[in-house]
Amino acid sequence: MARRTRTRLWDPSGRRFGIPTHPRKKVPPHLRTLRQLAAEGLRPGDQGPQAQVLWCSRVPGPPRVRAAYLYDVRLAMPKRTPGRRTRTAAPKGRTCPECLTQPIDHRLGVCPDCAEEAAA
Repeated sequence: MARRTRTRLWDPSGRRFGIPTHPRKKVPPHLRTLRQLAAEGLRPGDQGPQAQVLWCSRVPGPPRVRAAYLYDVRLAMPKRTPGRRTRTAAPKGRTCPECLTQPIDHRLGVCPDCAEEAAA
C-alpha cells in the first residue's frame, strides 16, 4: 500500500499542479535537478523546468511541502567556460588599489605595506 503523501503529491500529467509532479523515488531517468546537471558539467540552457519533485519536509513546526525543479538532460547544454579576462582577473575588492598585488586590510583600505609608506 502506498503512502498518502506519495499519492497526494504525484501528478505526472500536470493537471493538478500545472507542471508534471513526481514523488522523490519515481523521477524519470532523463530528468535532473540543477545540482545534478552542474555535477555533470551541464546547464539547463533555454529550457524552463520540465517537471518538479514535491515532498513534505520534517523541519520543526508545521509540515511544509518543498519543491525541486527538474530539467531535461537531453535539452541541457554544456557549461560556459569563462573568458581569458575573467580567469585572470583578481577578485574584486580584495587587492590593494595602490599596488594591485596584495590583499587589503579592510580597516586601512590598502595593504599593510602601502599603509606604512603613506604613514612615513
